[in-house]
Amino acid sequence: MVLLHNYRAEKDLRLSKWILVLLSCLSSIPRARAEATLFLGEPYGYDGALAGTGHAAVYLSGVCAASPVVLRLCQPGESGVVISRYHGVAGHDWLAIPLIPYLYAVEKREDIPLFADRKLVEFLRNHYRRNHLESIAADDPGGASPDGNWYELVGASYLRTIYAYSIETSPELDAALISKLNAQPNRERYRLVTANCADFARALIDFYHPHAVHRSIVGDLGVTTPKQAAKTLAKYSRRHPEFESSHFVIPQVPGTVSRSRPVHGVLECAITAKKYMLPLLALHPYVAGSLIAAYVGHWRYNPAQNALVLDALNQLDVPPSRQDRRVFQDRFEELVRGGRVEDPLPANSAEERRWSSRLAATRPSLDGNGEPALEVREASKLTSVGIARTNILGSADAYEFATSLVEARLREELKVAPARKAARADVENDLALLRQLLEQQSIALGLAKGAGSVTVGTLRAEGSRTTSAPTPVGLP
Repeated sequence: MVLLHNYRAEKDLRLSKWILVLLSCLSSIPRARAEATLFLGEPYGYDGALAGTGHAAVYLSGVCAASPVVLRLCQPGESGVVISRYHGVAGHDWLAIPLIPYLYAVEKREDIPLFADRKLVEFLRNHYRRNHLESIAADDPGGASPDGNWYELVGASYLRTIYAYSIETSPELDAALISKLNAQPNRERYRLVTANCADFARALIDFYHPHAVHRSIVGDLGVTTPKQAAKTLAKYSRRHPEFESSHFVIPQVPGTVSRSRPVHGVLECAITAKKYMLPLLALHPYVAGSLIAAYVGHWRYNPAQNALVLDALNQLDVPPSRQDRRVFQDRFEELVRGGRVEDPLPANSAEERRWSSRLAATRPSLDGNGEPALEVREASKLTSVGIARTNILGSADAYEFATSLVEARLREELKVAPARKAARADVENDLALLRQLLEQQSIALGLAKGAGSVTVGTLRAEGSRTTSAPTPVGLP
């Protein structure tokens, strides 16, 4: 009996070990997970001035594109596509663009420019179009960029801030959606009221999560709007915590391109526009009062409230607090003062006008590694200046221009309204990058003038005016 008992104990022990090994192996297998993310884009241009309803698109992390009109499942390492309904683009109803090109018109996150103007945006868009979208938007017979709305396919983050609402899906549903969209005719169906971009986004989200998104009969007069889609998906996510979800901001790239405007629904467009409300208040005050009361009581929704911000390293971070902004502003001013022998010009005046003039005289290009750059004339010589985090420190012949570019970026990030749409880590890293550029500029100046030149290190030793910046994250 003792021997039998020992045999059974030894057998149970071996079985337990095998179970532990099996569980360990199973836990090491990554869990298949996919996401659908609703993109709520702020309005710009005529939309911002007139309606202000913005744009809706859907990012699918597990779906990739064999072409802009043919979908497939993603392979390991691929980042998915942004799919949306467009008006007047090659006669198609929807088009799918990889995530990074959709946002920034470049193929790698490392190539995102630190500061952009319209010339650079147009250059990057055309470069990507000629490489990947010739079947959708080919050059005109003269070799110039074609007309039309194809520009909406790439570089969205240069024109607008985007609010993202992510919710968990599954690879099985991804495969089912791919089969469905690939099998259906992809012919243009856009109608402003009944089949707009928000209607298409609503259909995609509802494919994964039925009834998660719906229109508002009263607030939007039955029209599906991007803001209503975002509001209802956020509400659905709160009611279903079993699905992992998140809400964050993809900020507009700093630059001289006009900033996008707050997004509205149909009722909000009327209430927030003086040209509509003042006549209504004068002619029908009770109607106007009822609309305002309904807006305040039911339909007011701020997509930026409590939202994290996507930073340059693809991580979610908090925006700078009011105290953070004061500290960053002081550090920025001390760095700028400490890096110049002459007194700096006042911000937002002659200094910014001089910078805008210099930026306007540049020509966008790509450096030897295919990364974005600007051709700048320095001392009667044309110099290529890198404008991404990976190549800006290599601009040995134009440190002064590179420094001014990072200064301009920081001035934009530290403004009161944009500061709420910038990641705190990005501001920290930009300050560290500015410090590096100022030091390299001083070293280059010292080599040119000899041992008697003034350097940033000398200025810090004499006046202790420059505070130390943190070690930059993600910089080369």
